[in-house]
Amino acid sequence: MREAYQVTIIPMILSLIAGIILGAVSVIFALENVTTVTVTLLHWQASAPLAVVLLGSMLCGVIVTLLILLPSVIRDELYLSAIKRQKKEAEDELARHRAAHANTTVESAAI
Repeated sequence: MREAYQVTIIPMILSLIAGIILGAVSVIFALENVTTVTVTLLHWQASAPLAVVLLGSMLCGVIVTLLILLPSVIRDELYLSAIKRQKKEAEDELARHRAAHANTTVESAAI
């Protein structure tokens, strides 16, 4: 029981440590990059600190990546639900066959 607890707690601790390190690096990054930059797109302009512009660009990249991955995730979930349904149907059919076999075995033993 104790080993199972340790197996599940270690990844959580490692994730916590990674989150703390990532947060610290993000704060240092934001404090080091306070220079104001102007971003121009066609006729639109925006001024913001360099750290905000870079983090915003990274966020846009994450959103685009998630949108690209979304169709495959949906396809995989639909496939998994179909497999689960087929498994349930196979288990039900097996149970019916076992029950029918048990009935014929009981009848054969009674004769």
